[in-house]
Amino acid sequence: MGLLLLVILLSNPAFSQENAAAKAPEPPKEKKEKPDYSSLPKDPRKATILSAILPGAGQVYNGKAWKVPLLYAGFMTDIYFIGYNNKRYQTFRSALFAYDDGDQSQFPSLNREGLVRNVDYWRQNRDLTILLLLGIYALNLIDANVDAHLSGFDISDDLALKFEPNVGTFAASSTSMGLTMKLQFK
Repeated sequence: MGLLLLVILLSNPAFSQENAAAKAPEPPKEKKEKPDYSSLPKDPRKATILSAILPGAGQVYNGKAWKVPLLYAGFMTDIYFIGYNNKRYQTFRSALFAYDDGDQSQFPSLNREGLVRNVDYWRQNRDLTILLLLGIYALNLIDANVDAHLSGFDISDDLALKFEPNVGTFAASSTSMGLTMKLQFK
């Protein structure tokens, strides 16, 4: 019992020997310096903002205009499927409401459970294609930013990466075969 009381008293800050006022003040936090992109040919922040305002503008700024038709093809295809899935959803939804009112003429081969499954299926497809549209937009922003960051990357002919077969001996009687990757600076 006495040991338990001693543990409780020692763990309580009011009874401990440390004084909260005597603690050393924490050093001020250092401010994070903004990264300097002045050495890069393209500004990543500008490319990202341009793509956020007008999708594809960051790719044009980065000199990769060939990506813009692919980007807009993705947008248009996804928007088409959003409309298609929404149209099917609305059709089955109105058929379900009509079925509940006693009119079974729209889809005579489907019962109520079949109509509910179709309503859920087409609504889920529509919602997923909306999320895909947001994903395409985010990919547009990421691509513009990464391309601008890599604009200063050296891709000259002075660098070479080669894969070559390699035969090595580790012991007197065993040899191993493998593949060697060599990075050459000319």
